[in-house]
Amino acid sequence: MFKGKTAVITGGAHGIGKCIAGEFAKNGAAVEIIDIADGNHFKGDLSKKSDIEDFAEYVINRHGSVDYLVNNAIPLMKGIDQCSYEDFEYALAVGVTAPFYLSKLFAPYFGRGASIVNISSSRDRMSQPQTESYTAAKGGIAALTHAMMMSFSGRVRVNSVSPGWIDTDFAVYEGADAYQQPSGRVGNPLDIANAVLFLCSDKAGFINGENICIDGGMTRQMIYHNDFGWRLE
Repeated sequence: MFKGKTAVITGGAHGIGKCIAGEFAKNGAAVEIIDIADGNHFKGDLSKKSDIEDFAEYVINRHGSVDYLVNNAIPLMKGIDQCSYEDFEYALAVGVTAPFYLSKLFAPYFGRGASIVNISSSRDRMSQPQTESYTAAKGGIAALTHAMMMSFSGRVRVNSVSPGWIDTDFAVYEGADAYQQPSGRVGNPLDIANAVLFLCSDKAGFINGENICIDGGMTRQMIYHNDFGWRLE
């Protein structure tokens, strides 16, 4: 489906990003990855402006253009009790600034029919205690999506995906962990990768500025103490 196209994935050395990169490769795309981890990819720290610039130059020198940009790299999760000023800045740098800056650097090189997919989280609309750095970054990239959609109007489609609970090891859960979700199971990376590839395909040509929450229905549940077996202990 993507033969002759170039896909760029941040944080693509493991987890959801690795799965997305693999699915693009299976479907014929040339894939470029940036990740802070060691491996057979461009090693770089997305909190550093120079690393982002070096990676963008590397991609353009190798391919000349970019068709798909998937901003997937994960910001750290720390809460208000433990998160320092520097931690919070780092989370926003990786989770919001890097996607913005990579999109800006690639702007002159996006091919016809190009697509950007930002990976947000269901935490862009719901929270647990002590998650401020991660949640702020994921909320930021969700809002960045529709802003960039307008700026890239007519040139590049920009959408986001908000995963819920995704087990990156493809573990199968039973009992309450599975059945608390209306779909009856915990998600896996392919659930996200399939959506990303769809959004990048011609089949999604009229989907733009949208966020798709892929969480097995969790964020649509209404939960009250003592209703339908739910209890706050």
